[in-house]
Amino acid sequence: MMAGFGHATRVHPRSRGRTWSRSGLDRAMLGIVGAVCAIAGFFVLGIILGPVAIVCGWFALGRSWAGARSAPALAALLLGAIDTVLSLIRISGATALNGMF
Repeated sequence: MMAGFGHATRVHPRSRGRTWSRSGLDRAMLGIVGAVCAIAGFFVLGIILGPVAIVCGWFALGRSWAGARSAPALAALLLGAIDTVLSLIRISGATALNGMF
């Protein structure tokens, strides 16, 4: 009676849709991480967190614009770009206003 216990999972260990490696971050998690980095970048370290959010959003989109887009991935990409531009303006404006050069 116990001979067939557990052998069904060895024949088909995963469903057909999940054949990728489960060791890394998936796209949904990358989108959420990118969105958090983009929002945090508006308050601190925008010059670093902005590009990180752009990269995470781009990888979460699957490195293409085609296909279905998740909202956190698109938000991470757009907010990261805005964050980076604002940080560059802030840095260039701070040096011009203080008269350092």
